[in-house]
Amino acid sequence: MKLSLKFNPEIHGRQSIRLKDYDYTQAGAYFITICTWKRECLFGDVVVGGMQLNEYGQIVHEYFQNISDKFQNVKNEFIIMPNHVHGIIIIEPDDVGVIHVGAIHELPLRNASPSELKTQRRKMLLPKIVGWLKMNSAKHINKTRNMHGVPLWQRNYFEHIVRDEDDMNRIRQYIINNPVRWDEDENNPRNIKK
Repeated sequence: MKLSLKFNPEIHGRQSIRLKDYDYTQAGAYFITICTWKRECLFGDVVVGGMQLNEYGQIVHEYFQNISDKFQNVKNEFIIMPNHVHGIIIIEPDDVGVIHVGAIHELPLRNASPSELKTQRRKMLLPKIVGWLKMNSAKHINKTRNMHGVPLWQRNYFEHIVRDEDDMNRIRQYIINNPVRWDEDENNPRNIKK
């Protein structure tokens, strides 16, 4: 009996978040949301409309701040919530128009040949940034809470390609106002339908 290991989104419940045929190495801005495993509130509390980070939230804050140091010509803005983070990752070319990418350690793209996977994986800077952030913050937090190997983040993340200045301004307002709207937030455990 031969088993089929081919990915089927109807069975496995996962689909690629990547925009087909979009070059994730190109300059641009990306809005991302990364949620904790099972949306567990690990990073602090919203108090009077403002986020109060705990020790784990401070660790995530430190790694988010360091993105610009780790990756050339990348800027970011972000907010950390009790169980998720929102960020804007801005990838800019250097003075001669080059985007520096390097190899990535993300899961392979679906339905691609091994050579296509290798080429595509090396070019995708956004997943490399998110993977670096998730891996390093999880290791640091799990070491701090003595829970090695326990998932900290959900496997995937939400991404949105920022289309224009109006889109950027709307996203910035959403990020700024996120703590004030925490009671209505879809990621608030009180609002998650079980």
